Amino acid sequence: MGMAVELRTPLADSDLTSWTIALNAGFLRPPEAPKEEVELRREQMDLSRTQGVFDGDRCVATFRSFAQRLTAVGGADVPADAISNVAVSPTHRRRGLLSRMMEHDLRAAKERGDAAATLIAAEYPIYGRYGFGPATWITEWQVDVPRAGLDPRHSAPSDGGRVDFADADEVRKLGPALHERLRARQHGVIDRPDSWWRIATGRLRYPNRPWTEPFYVLYRSPDGSVDGLLAYTADDRWEGNKRPHNTVTVLELMGVTPAAERALWHFLFSVDWVTRVNTGRRAPDDLLPLLLGDPRAAQVAMHADWLWLRPLDVPQLLETRTYPVEGSLVLELHDAAGLAGGRYFLEAGPDGAACATTSRPADLTMDIGELGTIWLGDESAVRLASLGRIAEERPGTAALAERLLRTPRRPWCPDSF
Repeated sequence: MGMAVELRTPLADSDLTSWTIALNAGFLRPPEAPKEEVELRREQMDLSRTQGVFDGDRCVATFRSFAQRLTAVGGADVPADAISNVAVSPTHRRRGLLSRMMEHDLRAAKERGDAAATLIAAEYPIYGRYGFGPATWITEWQVDVPRAGLDPRHSAPSDGGRVDFADADEVRKLGPALHERLRARQHGVIDRPDSWWRIATGRLRYPNRPWTEPFYVLYRSPDGSVDGLLAYTADDRWEGNKRPHNTVTVLELMGVTPAAERALWHFLFSVDWVTRVNTGRRAPDDLLPLLLGDPRAAQVAMHADWLWLRPLDVPQLLETRTYPVEGSLVLELHDAAGLAGGRYFLEAGPDGAACATTSRPADLTMDIGELGTIWLGDESAVRLASLGRIAEERPGTAALAERLLRTPRRPWCPDSF
């Protein structure tokens, strides 16, 4: 009989090399731990929130979390428990290792007062059983530039602003404040620590990840404020009789005004020799493809769930966001883990919201993950009721939830973690 596995948390510094090997193997990267990578992870990770399962001296499962701020509808934010680096060795599956690590992490997050847990799900079927629901989606387009219908002679924004190339130092200086402005207006966006900017500009590099220095572009409004940032790479491909066939891949396109977004897209579609643009991860209701003269030039390359959310503090979640109309609902929430279930009375309107436990009869009944799905306003309560995932205990209450929770623009989380 084999040795019993051991869950270690907090992770000891001496275990980080074995942990890194297990993580890389789990994500089908070479099963090694270069010294540079271990040092970089040591700098970035909170070992007190890192878990590893060991079979003897070998790490066979990894899991970590970190503090995150998540923007709610209306621009306020909530504290979230961001979960990442989850991997279980194929030699140790179906032993409940992920369940053990998840239970430990979520209970600690609940005790800290986090409003929710978040993650980016590599596989769809896994996390629903832990109370997560898909809260945002992303769409990537491939755009045929010659067919796009935008003026290729475009040289400057028509609104009196300007577009300029920048370098990595300028991006690290100006980007964080710009991103915080975006976070204040776009629900679903998460905060970015300083290490994010150093990695995004190549100043911190993982040894097993190739790096190509991007082009950086800033949009300045007519009053001189930096309202937009673009980062992209380009290949170098020519065909036949000296015909360019180059592809631009967008790494970042962030605008805090519609004018900034339009200006950056127009700039990108006017770069010489570019015949295709890969847009990167955009909100499904991005200005593209309707910005194009021929929207059919934009072909969907990917449309998928992105940020998943697991409620931990229901009153905090529901009181933090805003509501367009007045209304009240009693929500019966089932939570198999016993972390956030119960019956809650929500009174909400344009002037604010209050939420508390109640003994009133329920209007809607759902699993806790369904609240995670509708909290950011992306999914329809009426649609989920039609699917049987929300039970309408009082006629018309799914439609009321729709009016209270849905948002005119869809939430967007551009970042992976």
